[in-house]
Amino acid sequence: MNSRVLLVDHVETPVGDLALVVDPEGRLCAAGWTDGHSRMQRLLRGDWGREGAVSLVSTSNPAGISGALRAYFVGDRGAIDGLPVAFETGTEFQLRVWRALREIPYGETCSYGELARRIGNPAAVRAVGLANGANPIGIVVPCHRVIGADGSLTGYGGGVKRKQWLLDHERRAAGVRAGHSRAVPTEKLPSLR
Repeated sequence: MNSRVLLVDHVETPVGDLALVVDPEGRLCAAGWTDGHSRMQRLLRGDWGREGAVSLVSTSNPAGISGALRAYFVGDRGAIDGLPVAFETGTEFQLRVWRALREIPYGETCSYGELARRIGNPAAVRAVGLANGANPIGIVVPCHRVIGADGSLTGYGGGVKRKQWLLDHERRAAGVRAGHSRAVPTEKLPSLR
């Protein structure tokens, strides 16, 4: 049986270690926090839930994706917008939700109900929530931008504190970019540690 090779790198961020898994074509397959995120830990052990073995090869900045994530964390608003992604799993419904997540503008949020309306299925609010929670490509496919109908922060695979940090980071960066033409240095942003 042939082993499929995927590239893996880690990016240190102000809110923890982010693992990135990239295919040989340079598409991001998974991005997630390595602490307390069981799905990401399974992926990093090579359990991709399909036939055939997966070999993860440690690679520095595969296809420039790690650099793009680092730029995002210092406030570059457009750094991750055009990154190519490859969803390795997912139902057609989940894929519709994940594509719609990429359309939520940087620094903004959307409710689960609004996201269900955007994909043409307004009654599927709970299913949208489940699909959002199953998103394998955090940050780049911004599931952290989805909030409750009342504006409250709801569950996030990386934890609600991290979700709040990401939303605050994007809002700060959007404000800095509008008022000044420079990025926010990472060391000036509060950390969860």
